[in-house]
Amino acid sequence: MGTNSFLKVLPEMVTFLRVAELGSFSAAAELLGMTPSAASRQVKRLEKEIGVQLLQRTTRQLRLTEPGAEAFARCRELVQAAQGAMDIGPQFASKPAGLVRISAPKAFARRVLHPHLLEFLRRYPEVDVQLVVADRDVDPIREGVDLVVRLTTEPPEGLVARRLMAVEHILCATPAYLARHPAIAQPDDLLAHSCLSLGEHERDNHWRFRKNDQETQAEVEVVVRGRYICNHSEVRLEGALAGLGVACVPAFMAREALDAGQVVRVLADWEFQGNYHGHAYILYPPNRFATPKCRVLVDHLLAATGDR
Repeated sequence: MGTNSFLKVLPEMVTFLRVAELGSFSAAAELLGMTPSAASRQVKRLEKEIGVQLLQRTTRQLRLTEPGAEAFARCRELVQAAQGAMDIGPQFASKPAGLVRISAPKAFARRVLHPHLLEFLRRYPEVDVQLVVADRDVDPIREGVDLVVRLTTEPPEGLVARRLMAVEHILCATPAYLARHPAIAQPDDLLAHSCLSLGEHERDNHWRFRKNDQETQAEVEVVVRGRYICNHSEVRLEGALAGLGVACVPAFMAREALDAGQVVRVLADWEFQGNYHGHAYILYPPNRFATPKCRVLVDHLLAATGDR
């Protein structure tokens, strides 16, 4: 390929990258605003120019060939460099301005981020925010999101991770429910109660507890049962408020109900070790934070959450 001949296949390189990332011509075409047949033609043109097959196509899946994997890595570097070039202008802007796209899980977005984003928008009138609510691991590079909030114990490599706050799961129930049922002093006492669990995985009803103080050091696992199972923490909290039993929910979800006395914490002297715990991190590619609009939003959220 000649010195400048690669310029005519730059769009084809972008299309190939998105097809390989998403594993689908249709998904890549939708992202790029073209038809699947057009995306397929662009990849074929790129293969013709390079002189090797980049993708193995079957009726069920697409798979990178060995030269395709090498081309994929180079095309990704190219697109990242292009994005970095596009970010140069905002990096040197005199004040924060423009759109920031931030993604977060549903419950965290509603209960934690949303109030702080409203205050941020009042404070920075030149900055717009798009909140992308998704209970999955969003890839900021592939999906064009500036900032991603993820609840995890181990932030992914390749992204800058700033810790927002600890995420603790607790058990709670209404005072009325607890008054009608046997007292709960030990984890085993939950066996006599209706418990609202997630139900996403087979062992989500295996509730694990740890106690480590001067008097007791113990780890206990209890297999709970209940009449209402749901993988949405706000729904489980509403179930508890309706008197259906003891619910496991993130502490940030239950905070308002706890402060209002609508629910009380159960087994507060035990650490509930649910499947979803750790810290909420705000993640971004290394080049994104340099833009004033992203920098002020990250700083605002770090100050607002205060690693509670």
